Amino acid sequence: MKTFIHNPIIYCLLILLLPVALKAQQWQPKIANMRSYDQQGINVFEDPKDTTSTFDGLKLKFGAGFTQQFQNLKHKNPDALKNDVGSYSSGEIVPGNKLKVITSGFQTAQANLYLDVQLADGIRLNVTTYLSSKHHNESWVKGGFIQFDKLPFNGQIWNDIMKVTTIKIGHFEVNYGDEHFRRTDGGHALYNPFMEGYIMDAFATEIGGEIYVKKNGLFGMIGVTNGMIKGNVDSLYAAQNPDGDRHKSPSLLLKAGFDRQLTDDIRLRVSGSYYGNQSSGSNTLYGGDRSGSNYQYIMELNSANPSSATGAGTPLAFSGRFNPGFNKKVNAFMFNGFVKARGLELFGTYETASGRTARETSTRNASQYAVDAVYRFFKAENVFLGVRYNAVRATLANNATGTGAGAIKYDGNVSVDRLAFAGGWFLTKNIMLKGEYVIQQYKDFPVADYRAGGKFNGYVIEATVGF
Repeated sequence: MKTFIHNPIIYCLLILLLPVALKAQQWQPKIANMRSYDQQGINVFEDPKDTTSTFDGLKLKFGAGFTQQFQNLKHKNPDALKNDVGSYSSGEIVPGNKLKVITSGFQTAQANLYLDVQLADGIRLNVTTYLSSKHHNESWVKGGFIQFDKLPFNGQIWNDIMKVTTIKIGHFEVNYGDEHFRRTDGGHALYNPFMEGYIMDAFATEIGGEIYVKKNGLFGMIGVTNGMIKGNVDSLYAAQNPDGDRHKSPSLLLKAGFDRQLTDDIRLRVSGSYYGNQSSGSNTLYGGDRSGSNYQYIMELNSANPSSATGAGTPLAFSGRFNPGFNKKVNAFMFNGFVKARGLELFGTYETASGRTARETSTRNASQYAVDAVYRFFKAENVFLGVRYNAVRATLANNATGTGAGAIKYDGNVSVDRLAFAGGWFLTKNIMLKGEYVIQQYKDFPVADYRAGGKFNGYVIEATVGF
Protein backbone atom coordinates (compact mmCIF):
# COMPACT_ATOMS: atom_id res chain seq x y z
CA MET A 1 0.00 0.00 0.00
CA LYS A 2 1.48 3.34 -1.04
CA THR A 3 1.66 5.98 1.62
CA PHE A 4 -1.23 8.44 1.47
CA ILE A 5 1.05 11.27 2.60
CA HIS A 6 2.49 11.50 -0.95
CA ASN A 7 -0.95 12.45 -2.29
CA PRO A 8 -1.10 16.26 -2.82
CA ILE A 9 -4.74 16.31 -1.71
CA ILE A 10 -3.73 14.85 1.64
CA TYR A 11 -0.97 17.47 1.94
CA CYS A 12 -3.60 20.19 1.57
CA LEU A 13 -5.84 18.52 4.13
CA LEU A 14 -2.97 18.29 6.61
CA ILE A 15 -2.23 21.99 6.18
CA LEU A 16 -5.89 22.83 6.77
CA LEU A 17 -6.21 20.49 9.75
CA LEU A 18 -2.97 21.51 11.47
CA PRO A 19 -4.46 24.61 13.17
CA VAL A 20 -7.39 22.47 14.30
CA ALA A 21 -5.01 19.88 15.69
CA LEU A 22 -3.01 22.52 17.55
CA LYS A 23 -6.21 24.01 18.94
CA ALA A 24 -7.27 20.52 19.98
CA GLN A 25 -4.31 20.32 22.32
CA GLN A 26 -6.24 22.60 24.64
CA TRP A 27 -8.87 19.94 25.22
CA GLN A 28 -7.05 16.69 24.53
CA PRO A 29 -6.79 14.61 27.72
CA LYS A 30 -3.58 14.21 29.67
CA ILE A 31 -2.11 10.72 29.54
CA ALA A 32 -0.22 9.80 32.70
CA ASN A 33 3.41 8.57 32.69
CA MET A 34 4.11 9.83 29.17
CA ARG A 35 6.86 12.02 27.74
CA SER A 36 5.43 15.08 26.01
CA TYR A 37 5.92 15.35 22.23
CA ASP A 38 6.50 19.13 22.36
CA GLN A 39 9.26 21.29 23.86
CA GLN A 40 8.40 20.05 27.35
CA GLY A 41 9.77 16.61 26.36
CA ILE A 42 13.33 17.89 25.87
CA ASN A 43 15.86 16.33 28.27
CA VAL A 44 13.28 13.80 29.47
CA PHE A 45 14.76 10.33 29.21
CA GLU A 46 12.72 7.42 30.55
CA ASP A 47 9.01 8.24 30.89
CA PRO A 48 8.18 10.19 34.08
CA LYS A 49 6.69 8.24 36.98
CA ASP A 50 3.31 9.67 38.04
CA THR A 51 1.79 8.18 41.19
CA THR A 52 -0.72 10.94 41.95
CA SER A 53 -3.04 10.99 38.91
CA THR A 54 -6.46 9.44 39.28
CA PHE A 55 -8.32 7.47 36.63
CA ASP A 56 -11.80 8.59 35.63
CA GLY A 57 -12.34 6.62 32.43
CA LEU A 58 -10.67 5.66 29.17
CA LYS A 59 -8.88 8.57 27.46
CA LEU A 60 -7.64 8.84 23.89
CA LYS A 61 -4.98 11.30 22.65
CA PHE A 62 -3.61 11.89 19.16
CA GLY A 63 -0.19 13.43 18.52
CA ALA A 64 2.04 13.98 15.52
CA GLY A 65 5.43 15.07 14.28
CA PHE A 66 5.92 16.80 10.92
CA THR A 67 9.35 17.70 9.51
CA GLN A 68 10.57 19.34 6.32
CA GLN A 69 14.25 20.00 5.50
CA PHE A 70 16.19 21.94 2.90
CA GLN A 71 19.63 20.45 2.20
CA ASN A 72 22.75 21.92 0.62
CA LEU A 73 25.46 19.29 1.09
CA LYS A 74 28.42 18.32 -1.09
CA HIS A 75 30.41 15.07 -1.00
CA LYS A 76 33.51 13.55 -2.57
CA ASN A 77 35.69 10.42 -2.40
CA PRO A 78 38.96 11.32 -4.15
CA ASP A 79 40.96 8.30 -2.91
CA ALA A 80 38.51 5.62 -4.08
CA LEU A 81 39.36 3.57 -7.17
CA LYS A 82 37.16 4.60 -10.09
CA ASN A 83 36.98 1.11 -11.54
CA ASP A 84 34.20 0.04 -13.92
CA VAL A 85 32.00 -2.69 -12.46
CA GLY A 86 29.72 -3.65 -15.33
CA SER A 87 27.10 -2.14 -17.59
CA TYR A 88 23.44 -1.21 -17.55
CA SER A 89 20.98 -3.15 -19.68
CA SER A 90 21.30 -0.32 -22.20
CA GLY A 91 25.02 -1.05 -22.56
CA GLU A 92 26.15 2.08 -20.73
CA ILE A 93 29.19 1.50 -18.46
CA VAL A 94 28.55 1.57 -14.70
CA PRO A 95 31.31 3.59 -13.01
CA GLY A 96 32.44 1.85 -9.83
CA ASN A 97 32.74 3.85 -6.63
CA LYS A 98 31.23 6.98 -8.19
CA LEU A 99 29.12 8.89 -5.67
CA LYS A 100 25.55 9.85 -6.40
CA VAL A 101 25.23 13.26 -8.03
CA ILE A 102 23.24 15.47 -5.65
CA THR A 103 22.11 19.08 -5.70
CA SER A 104 20.61 21.44 -3.16
CA GLY A 105 16.91 21.00 -2.60
CA PHE A 106 14.13 19.89 -0.27
CA GLN A 107 14.35 16.45 1.29
CA THR A 108 11.40 14.09 1.39
CA ALA A 109 9.01 15.34 4.07
CA GLN A 110 8.43 13.03 7.03
CA ALA A 111 5.44 12.58 9.31
CA ASN A 112 4.67 10.51 12.42
CA LEU A 113 1.29 9.78 13.99
CA TYR A 114 0.99 8.95 17.71
CA LEU A 115 -1.96 7.26 19.36
CA ASP A 116 -1.86 7.17 23.17
CA VAL A 117 -4.61 5.64 25.28
CA GLN A 118 -5.15 5.65 29.04
CA LEU A 119 -6.64 2.18 29.36
CA ALA A 120 -6.90 2.00 33.15
CA ASP A 121 -5.41 3.48 36.28
CA GLY A 122 -1.64 3.56 35.65
CA ILE A 123 -1.92 1.56 32.40
CA ARG A 124 -1.38 3.19 29.01
CA LEU A 125 -1.08 2.06 25.39
CA ASN A 126 1.02 3.62 22.62
CA VAL A 127 0.99 3.00 18.87
CA THR A 128 3.35 4.97 16.61
CA THR A 129 2.96 5.08 12.82
CA TYR A 130 5.36 6.44 10.20
CA LEU A 131 3.04 8.14 7.71
CA SER A 132 5.89 9.30 5.47
CA SER A 133 9.58 8.42 5.69
CA LYS A 134 12.71 8.19 3.55
CA HIS A 135 13.36 4.50 4.18
CA HIS A 136 10.20 3.13 2.52
CA ASN A 137 7.27 4.54 0.59
CA GLU A 138 4.55 2.86 2.65
CA SER A 139 2.84 4.03 5.80
CA TRP A 140 3.69 1.53 8.50
CA VAL A 141 3.63 1.02 12.23
CA LYS A 142 6.88 1.67 14.07
CA GLY A 143 5.61 -0.28 17.08
CA GLY A 144 3.20 -0.41 19.96
CA PHE A 145 3.38 -1.27 23.63
CA ILE A 146 1.49 -1.36 26.91
CA GLN A 147 3.10 0.32 29.91
CA PHE A 148 2.15 -0.54 33.49
CA ASP A 149 2.86 1.97 36.24
CA LYS A 150 0.18 0.36 38.38
CA LEU A 151 -1.20 -3.17 38.39
CA PRO A 152 -4.92 -4.05 38.46
CA PHE A 153 -4.43 -6.26 41.54
CA ASN A 154 -5.68 -5.58 45.03
CA GLY A 155 -3.13 -5.62 47.81
CA GLN A 156 -0.74 -3.23 49.48
CA ILE A 157 2.26 -5.25 48.34
CA TRP A 158 1.43 -4.55 44.67
CA ASN A 159 0.92 -0.86 45.41
CA ASP A 160 4.29 -0.65 47.16
CA ILE A 161 6.09 -2.46 44.31
CA MET A 162 4.57 -0.29 41.58
CA LYS A 163 5.40 2.96 43.35
CA VAL A 164 8.97 2.42 42.13
CA THR A 165 8.43 0.01 39.20
CA THR A 166 7.41 0.40 35.55
CA ILE A 167 6.76 -2.51 33.17
CA LYS A 168 6.76 -2.14 29.38
CA ILE A 169 5.64 -4.95 27.05
CA GLY A 170 5.26 -4.97 23.27
CA HIS A 171 7.14 -3.99 20.12
CA PHE A 172 9.05 -0.84 21.02
CA GLU A 173 12.25 1.20 20.81
CA VAL A 174 14.68 -0.63 23.09
CA ASN A 175 16.25 1.43 25.87
CA TYR A 176 19.94 1.00 25.09
CA GLY A 177 21.93 4.11 26.00
CA ASP A 178 20.64 7.66 26.38
CA GLU A 179 21.34 9.03 22.89
CA HIS A 180 18.18 7.50 21.42
CA PHE A 181 16.16 9.86 23.64
CA ARG A 182 17.78 12.85 21.88
CA ARG A 183 17.86 11.73 18.25
CA THR A 184 15.43 12.58 15.47
CA ASP A 185 12.85 9.87 14.81
CA GLY A 186 11.21 10.27 11.42
CA GLY A 187 8.92 13.29 11.46
CA HIS A 188 9.57 14.01 15.13
CA ALA A 189 12.66 16.21 15.47
CA LEU A 190 11.88 18.55 18.40
CA TYR A 191 14.08 16.72 20.93
CA ASN A 192 17.21 16.90 18.76
CA PRO A 193 19.19 20.18 18.65
CA PHE A 194 21.10 18.74 15.65
CA MET A 195 19.97 17.20 12.34
CA GLU A 196 21.16 13.65 12.88
CA GLY A 197 21.88 11.16 15.63
CA TYR A 198 25.32 9.57 15.91
CA ILE A 199 27.46 8.21 13.08
CA MET A 200 27.14 4.70 14.58
CA ASP A 201 23.42 4.98 15.24
CA ALA A 202 22.24 2.56 17.96
CA PHE A 203 18.49 2.36 17.46
CA ALA A 204 16.26 -0.69 17.22
CA THR A 205 12.63 -1.68 17.65
CA GLU A 206 12.19 -5.22 18.95
CA ILE A 207 9.54 -7.40 20.58
CA GLY A 208 9.93 -8.03 24.29
CA GLY A 209 9.66 -6.45 27.71
CA GLU A 210 11.53 -4.11 30.05
CA ILE A 211 11.23 -3.63 33.82
CA TYR A 212 12.36 -0.41 35.48
CA VAL A 213 12.93 0.41 39.12
CA LYS A 214 13.44 4.07 40.17
CA LYS A 215 13.95 5.49 43.65
CA ASN A 216 15.74 8.52 45.12
CA GLY A 217 17.41 9.40 41.82
CA LEU A 218 18.73 5.88 41.24
CA PHE A 219 17.33 3.73 38.46
CA GLY A 220 17.85 0.30 36.95
CA MET A 221 16.38 -1.64 34.05
CA ILE A 222 16.43 -5.21 32.77
CA GLY A 223 14.93 -6.21 29.44
CA VAL A 224 14.62 -9.20 27.12
CA THR A 225 13.67 -9.01 23.44
CA ASN A 226 13.60 -11.27 20.39
CA GLY A 227 16.75 -9.58 19.02
CA MET A 228 15.29 -8.72 15.61
CA ILE A 229 13.42 -5.82 14.09
CA LYS A 230 10.21 -7.84 13.68
CA GLY A 231 8.62 -11.11 14.62
CA ASN A 232 10.26 -14.17 13.11
CA VAL A 233 9.45 -17.88 13.51
CA ASP A 234 11.53 -19.08 10.56
CA SER A 235 14.48 -21.37 11.11
CA LEU A 236 17.97 -20.15 10.26
CA TYR A 237 19.07 -21.88 7.09
CA ALA A 238 22.56 -23.29 6.73
CA ALA A 239 23.19 -21.23 3.58
CA GLN A 240 22.52 -18.07 5.56
CA ASN A 241 24.68 -19.17 8.49
CA PRO A 242 27.96 -20.68 7.28
CA ASP A 243 29.28 -20.42 10.84
CA GLY A 244 27.10 -23.45 11.62
CA ASP A 245 25.15 -21.72 14.41
CA ARG A 246 21.45 -21.81 13.54
CA HIS A 247 20.20 -21.05 17.04
CA LYS A 248 18.28 -17.78 17.60
CA SER A 249 19.06 -16.16 20.94
CA PRO A 250 17.09 -13.44 22.72
CA SER A 251 18.74 -10.08 23.40
CA LEU A 252 19.50 -9.04 26.97
CA LEU A 253 19.37 -5.36 27.98
CA LEU A 254 20.70 -3.89 31.22
CA LYS A 255 20.79 -0.27 32.32
CA ALA A 256 21.58 1.56 35.56
CA GLY A 257 22.25 5.13 36.53
CA PHE A 258 21.65 8.22 38.62
CA ASP A 259 19.47 11.19 37.67
CA ARG A 260 18.76 14.01 40.10
CA GLN A 261 18.15 17.74 40.27
CA LEU A 262 21.01 18.61 42.63
CA THR A 263 20.05 22.28 43.03
CA ASP A 264 17.51 24.59 41.42
CA ASP A 265 20.02 25.26 38.63
CA ILE A 266 21.99 22.02 38.28
CA ARG A 267 20.86 18.58 37.12
CA LEU A 268 23.16 15.56 36.83
CA ARG A 269 22.54 12.25 35.06
CA VAL A 270 24.94 9.37 34.46
CA SER A 271 24.06 5.96 33.04
CA GLY A 272 25.57 2.74 31.75
CA SER A 273 23.85 0.37 29.33
CA TYR A 274 24.46 -3.09 27.89
CA TYR A 275 22.91 -4.79 24.87
CA GLY A 276 23.87 -8.35 23.96
CA ASN A 277 22.76 -11.01 21.50
CA GLN A 278 24.90 -14.11 20.95
CA SER A 279 23.17 -15.57 17.89
CA SER A 280 20.55 -13.49 16.08
CA GLY A 281 18.67 -14.25 12.93
CA SER A 282 19.27 -10.66 11.78
CA ASN A 283 20.23 -8.14 14.44
CA THR A 284 19.74 -4.46 13.56
CA LEU A 285 21.10 -2.58 16.58
CA TYR A 286 23.13 -0.31 14.26
CA GLY A 287 20.80 -0.46 11.27
CA GLY A 288 17.29 -0.50 12.70
CA ASP A 289 16.10 3.00 11.84
CA ARG A 290 12.96 2.57 9.75
CA SER A 291 12.54 6.27 9.00
CA GLY A 292 15.81 7.40 7.41
CA SER A 293 18.84 9.66 7.67
CA ASN A 294 18.46 13.44 7.64
CA TYR A 295 21.50 13.77 5.36
CA GLN A 296 19.68 12.49 2.30
CA TYR A 297 21.72 10.59 -0.35
CA ILE A 298 25.02 11.79 1.14
CA MET A 299 28.06 9.50 0.55
CA GLU A 300 25.95 7.03 -1.43
CA LEU A 301 27.06 5.18 -4.54
CA ASN A 302 25.59 6.41 -7.80
CA SER A 303 24.12 2.95 -8.42
CA ALA A 304 22.23 3.05 -5.09
CA ASN A 305 19.45 4.97 -6.74
CA PRO A 306 15.79 3.92 -6.94
CA SER A 307 15.58 5.23 -10.50
CA SER A 308 18.62 3.30 -11.75
CA ALA A 309 18.61 -0.18 -13.25
CA THR A 310 20.64 -1.62 -10.40
CA GLY A 311 19.74 0.19 -7.17
CA ALA A 312 17.02 0.08 -4.56
CA GLY A 313 15.72 2.61 -2.06
CA THR A 314 16.73 0.92 1.17
CA PRO A 315 20.50 1.67 1.01
CA LEU A 316 19.69 5.37 0.93
CA ALA A 317 18.07 5.17 4.38
CA PHE A 318 21.38 5.25 6.26
CA SER A 319 23.24 8.00 4.40
CA GLY A 320 26.16 9.44 6.37
CA ARG A 321 26.07 6.69 8.99
CA PHE A 322 28.43 3.79 9.68
CA ASN A 323 27.11 0.31 10.44
CA PRO A 324 29.81 -2.07 11.80
CA GLY A 325 27.78 -5.06 10.58
CA PHE A 326 27.25 -7.02 13.79
CA ASN A 327 24.06 -8.73 12.62
CA LYS A 328 24.80 -12.27 13.94
CA LYS A 329 26.45 -11.55 17.28
CA VAL A 330 26.80 -8.28 19.19
CA ASN A 331 27.82 -7.14 22.66
CA ALA A 332 27.65 -3.38 23.17
CA PHE A 333 28.18 -1.03 26.11
CA MET A 334 27.25 2.66 26.21
CA PHE A 335 28.11 5.15 28.95
CA ASN A 336 26.41 8.56 29.05
CA GLY A 337 26.76 11.69 31.12
CA PHE A 338 24.45 14.70 31.14
CA VAL A 339 24.77 17.98 33.03
CA LYS A 340 22.40 20.93 32.82
CA ALA A 341 23.42 24.14 34.58
CA ARG A 342 20.78 26.77 33.89
CA GLY A 343 20.82 27.19 30.09
CA LEU A 344 23.98 25.15 29.46
CA GLU A 345 23.71 21.46 28.59
CA LEU A 346 26.60 19.05 28.22
CA PHE A 347 25.93 15.53 26.96
CA GLY A 348 28.67 12.95 26.47
CA THR A 349 28.81 9.38 25.17
CA TYR A 350 31.38 6.62 25.07
CA GLU A 351 30.41 3.36 23.37
CA THR A 352 32.29 0.15 22.70
CA ALA A 353 30.94 -2.86 20.82
CA SER A 354 32.11 -6.16 19.39
CA GLY A 355 30.42 -8.61 17.08
CA ARG A 356 30.41 -10.34 13.72
CA THR A 357 28.32 -11.43 10.77
CA ALA A 358 27.24 -15.03 10.15
CA ARG A 359 30.06 -15.44 7.61
CA GLU A 360 32.80 -14.47 10.05
CA THR A 361 34.47 -16.78 12.53
CA SER A 362 35.87 -14.15 14.90
CA THR A 363 34.53 -10.92 16.34
CA ARG A 364 35.57 -7.40 15.41
CA ASN A 365 35.52 -4.21 17.49
CA ALA A 366 34.02 -0.76 17.08
CA SER A 367 33.90 2.25 19.37
CA GLN A 368 32.66 5.80 19.32
CA TYR A 369 32.53 8.87 21.47
CA ALA A 370 30.61 12.12 21.21
CA VAL A 371 30.33 15.40 23.08
CA ASP A 372 27.47 17.90 22.73
CA ALA A 373 27.40 21.41 24.15
CA VAL A 374 24.10 23.27 23.85
CA TYR A 375 23.17 26.64 25.34
CA ARG A 376 19.50 27.60 25.56
CA PHE A 377 18.72 31.30 25.89
CA PHE A 378 16.00 33.29 27.67
CA LYS A 379 13.56 32.26 30.37
CA ALA A 380 11.61 29.91 28.10
CA GLU A 381 14.89 28.51 26.63
CA ASN A 382 13.31 28.93 23.22
CA VAL A 383 16.53 29.87 21.36
CA PHE A 384 19.63 27.65 21.33
CA LEU A 385 23.10 27.23 19.88
CA GLY A 386 25.01 23.95 19.89
CA VAL A 387 28.16 22.15 18.78
CA ARG A 388 28.82 18.40 18.55
CA TYR A 389 31.91 16.31 17.87
CA ASN A 390 31.40 12.62 17.09
CA ALA A 391 34.09 10.06 16.17
CA VAL A 392 33.94 6.35 15.30
CA ARG A 393 36.81 3.86 15.17
CA ALA A 394 36.10 0.37 13.80
CA THR A 395 37.53 -2.71 12.12
CA LEU A 396 35.94 -3.48 8.78
CA ALA A 397 34.72 -6.96 7.99
CA ASN A 398 37.17 -9.10 5.99
CA ASN A 399 36.53 -8.47 2.33
CA ALA A 400 38.23 -9.17 -0.95
CA THR A 401 38.10 -7.61 -4.40
CA GLY A 402 39.47 -9.37 -7.44
CA THR A 403 40.66 -12.96 -7.64
CA GLY A 404 43.90 -14.88 -7.36
CA ALA A 405 47.15 -13.09 -6.63
CA GLY A 406 45.61 -9.75 -7.55
CA ALA A 407 42.94 -9.89 -4.85
CA ILE A 408 42.89 -7.02 -2.40
CA LYS A 409 42.09 -7.99 1.17
CA TYR A 410 41.58 -5.52 3.96
CA ASP A 411 40.64 -5.99 7.59
CA GLY A 412 42.22 -2.88 9.11
CA ASN A 413 40.87 -0.06 11.23
CA VAL A 414 38.99 2.90 9.81
CA SER A 415 37.59 6.06 11.34
CA VAL A 416 34.80 8.54 10.68
CA ASP A 417 34.65 12.00 12.31
CA ARG A 418 31.84 14.56 12.35
CA LEU A 419 31.76 18.17 13.55
CA ALA A 420 28.37 19.93 13.60
CA PHE A 421 27.29 23.45 14.53
CA ALA A 422 23.58 24.08 15.10
CA GLY A 423 21.12 26.74 16.15
CA GLY A 424 17.37 26.87 16.55
CA TRP A 425 14.30 28.79 17.64
CA PHE A 426 11.05 27.54 19.17
CA LEU A 427 8.36 29.83 17.79
CA THR A 428 5.96 28.07 20.16
CA LYS A 429 6.41 24.94 22.26
CA ASN A 430 5.11 22.96 19.24
CA ILE A 431 6.97 24.65 16.34
CA MET A 432 10.73 24.85 15.85
CA LEU A 433 13.09 26.13 13.16
CA LYS A 434 16.72 25.02 13.21
CA GLY A 435 19.79 24.85 11.02
CA GLU A 436 23.09 22.97 11.05
CA TYR A 437 26.46 23.17 9.32
CA VAL A 438 28.25 19.81 9.25
CA ILE A 439 31.68 18.47 8.22
CA GLN A 440 32.27 14.71 8.11
CA GLN A 441 35.44 12.85 7.04
CA TYR A 442 36.24 9.18 6.32
CA LYS A 443 39.81 8.09 7.06
CA ASP A 444 41.92 4.97 6.38
CA PHE A 445 39.36 3.22 4.19
CA PRO A 446 40.93 0.96 1.53
CA VAL A 447 40.99 2.34 -2.02
CA ALA A 448 38.60 -0.41 -3.14
CA ASP A 449 36.00 1.04 -0.75
CA TYR A 450 33.87 3.86 -2.15
CA ARG A 451 34.33 5.78 1.13
CA ALA A 452 38.12 6.09 0.73
CA GLY A 453 39.09 9.71 1.37
CA GLY A 454 35.42 10.54 1.70
CA LYS A 455 34.20 13.89 2.93
CA PHE A 456 30.95 15.83 2.97
CA ASN A 457 30.06 19.26 4.23
CA GLY A 458 27.33 21.86 3.97
CA TYR A 459 24.17 22.92 5.71
CA VAL A 460 20.66 21.65 6.38
CA ILE A 461 17.70 23.80 7.47
CA GLU A 462 14.66 22.24 9.11
CA ALA A 463 11.14 23.19 10.15
CA THR A 464 9.40 20.80 12.51
CA VAL A 465 6.13 20.50 14.43
CA GLY A 466 5.43 18.21 17.39
CA PHE A 467 2.32 17.86 19.55
